[in-house]
Amino acid sequence: MERVWAIVERDLRRFRRSPTLIMVSLIMPLVQLVVLGYAFGGKVRHLKVGLVDQDGSVPALNLRELSNAIAANAQTFELVPYDDQNAAVSALRNGRLNGVLTIPPGFSRRMLAGEDPQVALIEDNTDNFVASTLGATFTSELSAYARPRSGSERMATVPTLEVVEIYPYVPYIQYLLPGSIVMSIFMMVMIGGGIIFIDDKARGLHEGYLVTPITKFELILGFNMAGAIKAVLAGTVLMTLGSLVAGVPSPFAPFRLVRLFVVIAAAATALVSLMFLIMVRVNDPLLPRAIFGVLNTLLWFPSGAVYPQQAFPGWMRAIAIVDPFTYAVHALKSLLLKDTGFAAIWPDLLVLCVFAAATLAAATLLFKREL
Repeated sequence: MERVWAIVERDLRRFRRSPTLIMVSLIMPLVQLVVLGYAFGGKVRHLKVGLVDQDGSVPALNLRELSNAIAANAQTFELVPYDDQNAAVSALRNGRLNGVLTIPPGFSRRMLAGEDPQVALIEDNTDNFVASTLGATFTSELSAYARPRSGSERMATVPTLEVVEIYPYVPYIQYLLPGSIVMSIFMMVMIGGGIIFIDDKARGLHEGYLVTPITKFELILGFNMAGAIKAVLAGTVLMTLGSLVAGVPSPFAPFRLVRLFVVIAAAATALVSLMFLIMVRVNDPLLPRAIFGVLNTLLWFPSGAVYPQQAFPGWMRAIAIVDPFTYAVHALKSLLLKDTGFAAIWPDLLVLCVFAAATLAAATLLFKREL
């Protein structure tokens, strides 16, 4: 037992020398509980809905006022007025709106005459959670609109909501595909970038680089490029196979493939730069394995990969703003589910490129050429 206890004591002493690993091991379950608990099932709010009033009469004005009152109180949606329906639909396709509410010409006349007045709701049905919320909200609003008001009789008829879906039906497996592609990139970045880098340092292979005339920037850039190439390969393979499994329409359209490859390359570069920034001063080979579990939770779930960000509390939406996963997932959703062009994804690409440049510069500054 003395020999056995010697092994136990040695291992416990080693564990004690890694306070960060101890804290991560204790805190990680709590982080997962909080993040996962708020990442699913929340009430979808703060949606952006374009309002196109093609009627302009008093009943239409009353409907607009009711919509504004509901938007101010429930905060389920925010109305953005548009004069042109084509401009509103274009904004919807490019991801700047979640829906477009159109009051058609003649709405007031049909309302007063009881001739089945209708209001059109054009939905971005690639997100079923958002689409269901908007449909239920405006159906309830039209029912409230037809209720009797003080000093007036009940409306002759209840306006009906005509829902228009601008995309084919999107099953949930397709909704998950963009997040899965980004996760495959991140897994390759972790295994083929961060862990290999730390293992090389632990085995002494890293010392060979330090005796060469290569600069810090060249060294970090080389590590990043190698990790990014591997991550791009992983993301491209999962994008190809996942599109076939999920049944994405026209998965091998040439121009779409080019745009997807650009997004995957930008996401891989941003994530591998982030990984080297985190690992540049780490020497303990056990620490990266613990950190990666926390990063999976903190980066993937707030990105909107599995549930819309509009249902998150404020602190999770703040994480999503600085999370590179958010922009990669949004760009891939736009391309895979909506088949949009660069007009819809250029802000995401810009953020990913700026993020990659900033983290690469920070990693270069923090890198030490001495042991």
